[in-house]
Amino acid sequence: MIEIPARYKTVRAVLLVLAALALLITSGCDWSNDDPGDTKLPSGKPEVQRLNQPPIPPVITRKGNEVFIEMTAQVTQVEISKGVPYEAWTFDGTVPGPVIRVKQGDQLHFTLNNIDPQMPHSMDFHAVHAAPNHKFIGVMPGQEGTFTYTANSPGVFMYHCGTKPVLLHLGNGMYGMIIVEPKDGYPTDQQIDQEYTIVQSEWYKENDYQAFQNAKPRYVVFNGNNYTLTEHPLKANVGDRVRLYVLNAGPNEVSSFHVVGTLMDTVYLDGNPDNVLHGMQTVLLPASGGAVVEFQLTEAGDYTMVSHQFNQASKGAAGLIRVTPDGK
Repeated sequence: MIEIPARYKTVRAVLLVLAALALLITSGCDWSNDDPGDTKLPSGKPEVQRLNQPPIPPVITRKGNEVFIEMTAQVTQVEISKGVPYEAWTFDGTVPGPVIRVKQGDQLHFTLNNIDPQMPHSMDFHAVHAAPNHKFIGVMPGQEGTFTYTANSPGVFMYHCGTKPVLLHLGNGMYGMIIVEPKDGYPTDQQIDQEYTIVQSEWYKENDYQAFQNAKPRYVVFNGNNYTLTEHPLKANVGDRVRLYVLNAGPNEVSSFHVVGTLMDTVYLDGNPDNVLHGMQTVLLPASGGAVVEFQLTEAGDYTMVSHQFNQASKGAAGLIRVTPDGK
């Protein structure tokens, strides 16, 4: 019988362990104890397991001028065009995330729950003054973080995940609108009959950082997809004065917001009542730029909202306002 030196026994044991691990991996063992079933493609390559975490609505409560906001970072499949799903990184399971509406001077107590099992996420509120390395920091998977800041500036602002690389999180859908209502309101508040929110954004090849950096968008959309605002128009009555809170979330394109058939007689750039313009045909919005736009609709019919950069409109940046005598 040949005696194997001890050092070779150790090597042999390591090799046996590695071989066993390889066998387990190739046989489909899942260390998370979640059984994915038989997901082999005809080519023999394993199918990627797509997450679709059910949407969790935000929880928003108010005590005086203190507002408590709870949101969830999660991975949820959304439809960006008819029959085109996208495994999006989201706030609360929607893209864009829910509209947050507070008042100038409110103190925000914001809690982010991260149920994405693989990726840290964070919250960058453009509406506040805060040290990003303290108040916009990442929350690890399975954890939560709470941050406090005051919303002192009125306007229409973007919020988004600020975890690096930021473009990866933006391109996958982690953005939304926060409205900070002016302490004394807008000068035209008493005249407004209808209010709506519009968020323009872009979709690229799914979860492809190189495409986010270098490619043209596949879709440029209003409120997350290229069909909802044409199939389900916004509604108004003849003679109504309409206010739109508009945000261009990007992440890369500039928007030229335009309403066909009317003039935006009053525009508050970034939603600040001090930044007022009149008689605008088109409002230029950089990535992360916002505005309050107001106009009157004097005749019945369908009024199209577009980005007047028509390559964007042709990719989905369009919607309708349906004006009828009785708003139906």
